[in-house]
Amino acid sequence: MKIIITNNEQETFNLGKSLGKKCCGGEIFALQGNLGSGKTKFTQGLAQGLGVLNNVNSPTFNIFKLYKLNGRIKYFCHLDTYRLKSEEDLISLGVEEFFNSPEAVVVIEWAEKVKKILPVRAKIIKIESLSPQTRKISIY
Repeated sequence: MKIIITNNEQETFNLGKSLGKKCCGGEIFALQGNLGSGKTKFTQGLAQGLGVLNNVNSPTFNIFKLYKLNGRIKYFCHLDTYRLKSEEDLISLGVEEFFNSPEAVVVIEWAEKVKKILPVRAKIIKIESLSPQTRKISIY
């Protein structure tokens, strides 16, 4: 486990961006944290690090957004499982195809809601609010 403290939104974004630049494809990031903890800000940074040019917003109502890339990594798959009732709801969207793709990077916000179907290799990232600006980010 690695613990990182960020002191503002930009540092949380930059941590995600740094992680995104290191991705090779096939990574799955399972984000956990309370509402407003910084999951989406971290994800926006990760997406930018991967080379996503589009504006990345939380897909709370869509549940699933797919961004196409032009490099070795072909897809950035962004999931928000906050509104799901069960893991089966996520499976019905066909996302397992991306869980198993070496050409995709997957980020799941509210991953604790679908933990039964997370691949073993998924990196668990817990984001906790220590103050209005400070976050404790634990990477497992």
